[in-house]
Amino acid sequence: MAHAATSEARSWEAAPKVHPSVWGDFFINYSPEPLQVSDEKMIERANKLKGEVCGLFEACKNAVEKLDLVDALQRLGIDHHFQEQIATTLSSVHREEFNSLNLHEVALRFRLLRQHGFWVPADEFDGLKLEDGSFIDSVANDPKGLLSLYNAANLLTHNEGALEEALIFARRHLELIQSSLESPLADQVARALKIPLPRTLKRIEAVSYMQEYSVEQRYNPAILELAKLDFNLLQRLHQKELKTISQWWKDLSEDTGLEYVRDRLVECYFWAYSIYYEQEYARARMILVRLFVLTSLLDDTYDDYATLEESRDLTKAIERWDENDISFLPEYMKKFFLKVIRNFEEFEDELEPHEKYRVAYARKAFQLISKSYLQEAEWSHHKYIPSFKDHVNVSTISAGAQVMCVGSLVGMGDVATKEAFERAIGNTDAIRASGEVSRFMDDMADFKRGSNKTDVATSVECYMKEHNVTGEVALAKIGSFVDDAWKTLNQALFEKRSSPLPVLQRATNFAMSIMIIFLDQRDGYTNSKEIKETMESQFVKHIPL
Repeated sequence: MAHAATSEARSWEAAPKVHPSVWGDFFINYSPEPLQVSDEKMIERANKLKGEVCGLFEACKNAVEKLDLVDALQRLGIDHHFQEQIATTLSSVHREEFNSLNLHEVALRFRLLRQHGFWVPADEFDGLKLEDGSFIDSVANDPKGLLSLYNAANLLTHNEGALEEALIFARRHLELIQSSLESPLADQVARALKIPLPRTLKRIEAVSYMQEYSVEQRYNPAILELAKLDFNLLQRLHQKELKTISQWWKDLSEDTGLEYVRDRLVECYFWAYSIYYEQEYARARMILVRLFVLTSLLDDTYDDYATLEESRDLTKAIERWDENDISFLPEYMKKFFLKVIRNFEEFEDELEPHEKYRVAYARKAFQLISKSYLQEAEWSHHKYIPSFKDHVNVSTISAGAQVMCVGSLVGMGDVATKEAFERAIGNTDAIRASGEVSRFMDDMADFKRGSNKTDVATSVECYMKEHNVTGEVALAKIGSFVDDAWKTLNQALFEKRSSPLPVLQRATNFAMSIMIIFLDQRDGYTNSKEIKETMESQFVKHIPL
């Protein structure tokens, strides 16, 4: 979430106006064009294909075939149908001895096992190195192997110098040979150099990879057909959800009349969809998107409109959470606060009796983020530049990862245990790291754009002041902190006790969504024209069958 800022005057009059929604009522009125086949026929065919693909696991003759199958299913975004088979397969691959001197195969095994929480040491690559630790010459002339090495090395944890070197080596060589590569490898390298595969959202990769998979050696027509059907069927569900949530937002914005807020409903939905796109999470997604919207409105209220006194009062009201005790709020805030309360009551209504306790955790997270927005407003009002550490302690909460992780659990099934909520509200290392990715990517974009005079100083400016360095040096340093945060997220895969898997997956998916929204130091949420094409590829354009 963006930075809080207030002055006693209404700062939004002077603040640079953000553009209106690029979507308007598009999804309220949208009727997708009918596909060649009915939904019923697609579901029937997809179920038949799932059975065929299940059989492929049995048919694999060796570890490399197993790894290829798992990788294809992941990159085509259909691995959610085969989680048990994938877990069993990777568990057997992890146990078996693996002797290969093919860089692609060694790197693929390393990446898939680490992604699924199986520890693989960095010395797996030693067979491809000379005694001095450098890679053998042939490696530099193996583009497919280099790409696999690059993606694998991006799963490094803290203090893995050998992987750090492998990453630099692979990146340098890929940049050197990039212009001489042919499609689809050239496109895959270009994508990875922007966002490495382990930091890429599955549905984003799936759209690209469906165009490329058919020319690969491992191509299987049943897998590709299932991927296309599954994408289109899920897209139909997402379009219906967008219609419902767009109507909800239209009613909410008419009732509250908050003219100063960013109208970013579809982008908020994309955020919730990034956390989970699967059908089984429909209830969870629809709760989370509303929580995202309410948090964004809260952010904009502190940031662009409320006076400092009003900001303090709003924080007090949110802390008390009593709709009968709001006489001290200005009229526009009363309307907004009552809507927040109503929506939290609706969340509760949508849960089973034994799940209703979950909403109290979401409320607590909402109260915590409101306190962080207030602290930023205080700093901004007093033109105070905090120490880098103080800034990050507050701004990683305002960056939204904690409220998202807690909120993402509210509508989930049995995996959302009390323990999972306690971990999420306790801001585990993984959630804090996800907040750091969000905060630092957002701040680099803000700094590059040139902040508006009412904004609180970004972490970039705090770093510049504290270390007496230029903007360029600070940006590079903050960029390296993003990489450090990813190491923490990678590390958490092997520390399941500190972050239960449902919490960790959501925190990682949130960080992945940030990578795409703030790619190349742009702010694709505020300037959502920048990510409209991405949204269209996910929610409007179907995959030709």
